[in-house]
Amino acid sequence: MAYLFSSESVSEGHPDKVADQISDALLDQFLAYDEHARCAIETFNTTGQVIIMGEVRSEEYVDLQTIARKTINDIGYTKAEYQFDGNSCGVLSAIHEQSDDINRGVDNGDDENQGAGDQGMMFGYACNETDNYMPVTLDLAHLIMRTLADIRKEGKQMTYLRPDSKSQVTVEYSDDNIPQRIDTIVVSTQHDDFIQPKDDSREAQLKADAEMLEQIRKDVIEILMPRVKAQIASEKVLALFKDGIKYLVNPTGKFVIGGPHGDTGLTGRKIIVDTYGGKGGHGGGAFSGKDSSKVDRSAAYATRYIAKNMVAAGVSDEILVQLAYAIGVAEPVSVYVNTYGRSKVNLSDGEIAEKVKQLFDLRPKAIERTLKLRQPMYLETAAYGHMGRTNEIVKKTFTSRYHTTKTVDVELFTWEKLDRVEDIKKAFGL
Repeated sequence: MAYLFSSESVSEGHPDKVADQISDALLDQFLAYDEHARCAIETFNTTGQVIIMGEVRSEEYVDLQTIARKTINDIGYTKAEYQFDGNSCGVLSAIHEQSDDINRGVDNGDDENQGAGDQGMMFGYACNETDNYMPVTLDLAHLIMRTLADIRKEGKQMTYLRPDSKSQVTVEYSDDNIPQRIDTIVVSTQHDDFIQPKDDSREAQLKADAEMLEQIRKDVIEILMPRVKAQIASEKVLALFKDGIKYLVNPTGKFVIGGPHGDTGLTGRKIIVDTYGGKGGHGGGAFSGKDSSKVDRSAAYATRYIAKNMVAAGVSDEILVQLAYAIGVAEPVSVYVNTYGRSKVNLSDGEIAEKVKQLFDLRPKAIERTLKLRQPMYLETAAYGHMGRTNEIVKKTFTSRYHTTKTVDVELFTWEKLDRVEDIKKAFGL
């Protein structure tokens, strides 16, 4: 029997994503001036307030307030009426030095066999539903959010938009797990109170709210969604836009109060948005604010790298890879593969996992080196997903009152490269 599956995304102005972006902006600043920095930075935000917490080990000093305020302003929180803006919010720091007990397990004197920064399990996933090997539900949800943010920042249409928003896409799948059609698209976007009631009566307020909702719904369907579809190159994804899609726009009827004033934000609370939208698995560890000695982050990227290259090589139409580590130990304690019965090779999933161990060096230092994870590359990951993004080289400029301005070439989303496909094909006889 056919079934429905949904994935959600949130905008860069969602309070949890504000926290993620501050944490990763601070990590990038440390790495720009000290590539050996160790960071585990958490950010908390609420009405008019940001608190930065966590542990750092670095030789360099970073002006936390300046970076936090710039990040908040770049997102779009620039007006006092939002009751949270980069120029006026309070910024408190509770950063302290990384524990020597943790550091001892990582820096063990053997650089190549650097220990994992923590225990835990990490998952990577890929499928052939989209050109970037991501679940189509999540890929579309992210695209809706990125496009809505573009419209807001251009300031030419839908000029009432505020930074906080969410999307959700529901797709019908066939019995053999093939996407058939989009069933429902949900868009909730924060907005100005752009239609005022004629008087103080409840009836006038409800009428104004209904008129605002009607305008927002019309604009989502007639402005946002055509721009979303225009960016989709895949014919099989475009074919999912059949007649009868249900659009649920601002289902509560009004969304003026939002952002950190409407909900408290905290680093690491959107781990499913960050990864695969509920497909595959998740080990529970968040990414933002953590340097690559933390396998929560680096091994999650490595498993995505493996899974994507395996699907691209034709090993399976869908694949899940799990790694698990013990703190202070370099080699993973387990490597697991699940092809969901969609493998194209005459091997068991256990045998495929053995080949993965032979093909990929999964020690933390090797992952860092292969994926170039000591670059200041992380702010770009902190909104609209860490996976399925475009691998590219960009110039990034870092300024500091304590150091000279620094411009560096940074390679983003290195785990999305398809540079192991031929090796995998050879190993599997494809």
